[in-house]
Amino acid sequence: MDDYVEEDLPLSRTKKKQQAKQVEQIADQLVGLSDKQYSQLDLPVIVAQEAESARVTKGHSSQRRQLKHLAGMIRKSEGALESLMKQLANLDQVTRGEKKQFHKLEKLRDRLCDADSFAVAFDEMLELIPDIDRKAISRLARSVQQHDDRRAYREIFRRLRDESGEN
Repeated sequence: MDDYVEEDLPLSRTKKKQQAKQVEQIADQLVGLSDKQYSQLDLPVIVAQEAESARVTKGHSSQRRQLKHLAGMIRKSEGALESLMKQLANLDQVTRGEKKQFHKLEKLRDRLCDADSFAVAFDEMLELIPDIDRKAISRLARSVQQHDDRRAYREIFRRLRDESGEN
């Protein structure tokens, strides 16, 4: 009777528009990446050229037009969409990991600057970063605890971030 397979049917106009909108969102995400993140991507030459053009385009209408053109190039380029989606997902995971590490270091710094939790936090810091300058961290933490020194507070975080990045 009416037993038919859904894949045999052509895509509806609505479904095509939804897919086009998704590709435009991916193109928008691509254009919105930082220079560091953008440089990590491996894009087909034609897509990379269009992305560069869209990244430097100023003006709302001009940029929207460039994004639509970029989305069209992504759709036409063989395998570019799947590759780009995977690469953007990987970048997103890296970014989440960096944020997690950043928050972990902030909490450690806050505990180091609190007189009550200093000893436990100091031991934890030494486990995480054994090569850190212990005397400098102790001196900076005392300065924060006794004088509410904001410069020392920022310096503790900078040292924690720099030393943990090298490990």
